[in-house]
Amino acid sequence: MPRLFTALEIPRNAAMSLSLLRGGLPGARWIDVENYHITLRFIGDVDWRTADEIIDRLDRVERPEFQLQLSGTGAFGSKKPHSVWAGVSNSPEMYALQAEIERICQRLGLPPDPRKFTPHVTLARLRSSRVEDVVDYLSGRGNFITSPFAVSRFVLLSSRDSVGGGPYLTEEVFPLLEERSSLASSEEHPASNIW
Repeated sequence: MPRLFTALEIPRNAAMSLSLLRGGLPGARWIDVENYHITLRFIGDVDWRTADEIIDRLDRVERPEFQLQLSGTGAFGSKKPHSVWAGVSNSPEMYALQAEIERICQRLGLPPDPRKFTPHVTLARLRSSRVEDVVDYLSGRGNFITSPFAVSRFVLLSSRDSVGGGPYLTEEVFPLLEERSSLASSEEHPASNIW
């Protein structure tokens, strides 16, 4: 039974910027650079038939490419922090894609995701990190920002049953619709308005 989730990949340049945030926090188990991603929808353990249905439906998603930027840092678990993360810029296209994936999952009989969608890239899982150390770590990295990058696809990833953090396997890739300018369109059909 695969444990599945949909995600956006982090391009190499942004991942290298994220890797510079590693270190300086006692009790942190840092995520490997190749496992950085933005989870869109955790699906969980499903049987192979359900997995095939999910893939079939996701393959029909028709959403445009969009731009994202990573910015800022934070932590989950205010009294007992359990992870630190990098934030994601607000993107209406990303939220629309995530909402469509959520609807697809629910139509296939999966329960609604109980957590509010909070786009982020997990940097580290924390074990016995003190709140003061987490606050100190975040205060020195709050101005983190990457250059904008294009998102041209989303992926279906699988993970093994573990405490999280990978390794992840790309099961399927779902391209987004390429942005086409009106100039490119008119160049493709130059004679369309000629008698």
